[in-house]
Amino acid sequence: MRSVRGWVKDTTGGLPTTFWYLWTGTLINRLGSFILVFLAIYLTTARGFSAVEAGLVIGLYGAGGTVGTLTGGILADRWGRRPTLLTAHIGAASMMLALGFARGLWVIAAGALLLGMFAEAARPAFAAMMVDVVPDRDRLRAFSLNYWAINLGFACAAILAGFAAQVSYELLFLVDATTTLITAAVIFLKVREPHRTYVPSAPVPGTRARGGLLDVLGDRVFLGFVLINIFTALVFLQHISMLPIAMGADGLAPSTYGTVIALNGILIVAGQLFVPRLIRGRSRSHVLALAAVITGVGFGLTAFADAAWFYALTVLTWTLGEMLNSPSNSTLIAELSKPGMRGRYQGVFSLSWSLAGFSAPILGGLVREHLGDSTLWLGCAAIGLAIAVAHLISGPARERRAVELKRLANEAESRRTPTPTPGPLAASQAA
Repeated sequence: MRSVRGWVKDTTGGLPTTFWYLWTGTLINRLGSFILVFLAIYLTTARGFSAVEAGLVIGLYGAGGTVGTLTGGILADRWGRRPTLLTAHIGAASMMLALGFARGLWVIAAGALLLGMFAEAARPAFAAMMVDVVPDRDRLRAFSLNYWAINLGFACAAILAGFAAQVSYELLFLVDATTTLITAAVIFLKVREPHRTYVPSAPVPGTRARGGLLDVLGDRVFLGFVLINIFTALVFLQHISMLPIAMGADGLAPSTYGTVIALNGILIVAGQLFVPRLIRGRSRSHVLALAAVITGVGFGLTAFADAAWFYALTVLTWTLGEMLNSPSNSTLIAELSKPGMRGRYQGVFSLSWSLAGFSAPILGGLVREHLGDSTLWLGCAAIGLAIAVAHLISGPARERRAVELKRLANEAESRRTPTPTPGPLAASQAA
């Protein structure tokens, strides 16, 4: 019993109050995250779109996210984390309601584009605020706890959405919009704009001090990491676009997909809080490489799945890779970002997910339609192996960059903090 209490204290103790409000908002928002989970099924069943048309609409969500992440990152640094989050959540809730009542391919496509823009604008502001309020020593725990909340909400949402869809698809959009507005209310009432330490744009190896977003785009080490994540996301996001279509082709009901995909969240909820202790002190590059291999194998196994239990096995496999990937990714992004430009760095990194969100459903739909399911899923396995090799090659340069940026941040903080002046007693003793 003492060991359990000690583990809980080590996992959750000492984190700032603002973090817990952000964590609560995340959980509430994810409890109603119905739309993306069931968008492919909604488009192909309720609206009668083909797999390619559904992929196009989901892709346009990603295209809107591309604009949203960059805009959100810039606004988070210039305008502030809190106002950016509030605007993004209110805008996203409004577009969810509009999309739920839209009819026609191009009207729905335009709604998905705008929804993606607002929804993804919140991502860099939220991540930057997390880094601002949580000390470096606690970030692995904080990101793991937040990821745990995301998946607790996702697991519940996937199961509930499967049954809600059988009642009314419009109900999915209504609940999602409501939980998004509640999250905005939590931020408005309980979260203040954090203090930020600004680091001069002194160049570090591999970068040029150009100012603003150009600094980020000139950071070759960071952009290499972003490029690797694009391929990771291309594989991972197939579970939203092509996996429900593949299960439907095997005669499985939407509620079965909801139950199977909920296993992803359930496994993370059950095991994610143990991951920080498991990977603490280990090479992040090795952890990320292992995560890529496991993820690739999980998606590759989908080529042979034809029953609910087999699909469940594939989900459980790639979820293990996701559990290793997420906390290592989050802490590394924080360490590769200059404190004065965290919003921009988070925005550019989020851009990798938005680009993949646009490309993954379209590419997945084209490959599935012209080359077949087996080629799609075995191709995902091959990409996973290539990602693992890329992490092993690029890892040392990333770690050197993280050390250099931490040194610059410490120097900037020491210059900001005045040196105490010795009193008369200390001066007389020194004399």
